[in-house]
Amino acid sequence: MIKTIPISILELAIISQDSTATATFEKTKELAQLADSLGYNRFWLAEHHNMAHVASTATVVLIGYIASQTQTIRVGSGGIMLPNHAPLIIAEQFGTLEILYPNRIDLGLGRAPGTDVQTAQAIRKDFYEQSQQFPKNVEALETYFSEDNSKAQVRAFPAEGTNVPIWILGSSTESALLAASKGLPYAFAGHFAPRQMMEAFRLYREHFQASKFLAAPKTMACINAIAADTDEEAEILSTSLYQMFQNLVQNNRKPLQPPVNSLTQLMNAMSEEARFHVNQMTACSFVGSTKTLTTELKEFIRISQVDELMISAPIYEHQAKLKNLRLLKEVMDGINGI
Repeated sequence: MIKTIPISILELAIISQDSTATATFEKTKELAQLADSLGYNRFWLAEHHNMAHVASTATVVLIGYIASQTQTIRVGSGGIMLPNHAPLIIAEQFGTLEILYPNRIDLGLGRAPGTDVQTAQAIRKDFYEQSQQFPKNVEALETYFSEDNSKAQVRAFPAEGTNVPIWILGSSTESALLAASKGLPYAFAGHFAPRQMMEAFRLYREHFQASKFLAAPKTMACINAIAADTDEEAEILSTSLYQMFQNLVQNNRKPLQPPVNSLTQLMNAMSEEARFHVNQMTACSFVGSTKTLTTELKEFIRISQVDELMISAPIYEHQAKLKNLRLLKEVMDGINGI
């Protein structure tokens, strides 16, 4: 490898079958602490609402908790769904986090609601209008963080002058062009919507305009990655991921399900339509032994030219999930020649 590729974690805080939010928060803390000790770069949490089995609804609160339980790993949002919030409030919240945990806080921003339409309306009546104002609201957020806002009538205390890196998150080419025009780093949601990822990265690099934040493009791909001692064991672990997407496609809200013994049988039992959508959503998933993942991730990095990998790994059994972190770090250290 010509450059070192950092590895990071996206944690959705999904509640497993027969578990609770309390237990999930404890597991999330343990996961973050292990990632911190292993040298992972970031630990991001996503904003979701009205999903009984996703525990990251109060994302800012959970970010603060994880930052308080770790030492050096960067903690942030993957992402804050900006149309749900006033930019002033987000600036105040993340400025406070940055003061409490200096040089460790990231602010990833998305424009989706992180929920269904009815819930989005309950969060904010003008959600649709605000989603159309996403570029302007990103700009407003930057202004609130800036020292140049010190003479404005509306200021964000104590955020003003703090250094909170803003990332644009997306699953489309539109978000790529926005990140490029603003000279901001760009993260793509390949863990559930990989279809436009390569094109989005290409457009981002081609249209990137240097800014005070970045002199050159900076990309991160979020992917699914599940490692185990053998390819067969990893494939069995991955069946929880496939069941999760199957339930999402069928609007069947369930906690994270235990693995089943055969991925082939699981896929064959789906309707043709469900199987098509699940295959689309999992097209950027890497499953196997460390040997298999070393080969496949090295090729993915070569093709995508990403600067960083962010891993999502919905694994049912907690110890297997912790082991997955160790194995993936081993894989990336090998790829990076460490």
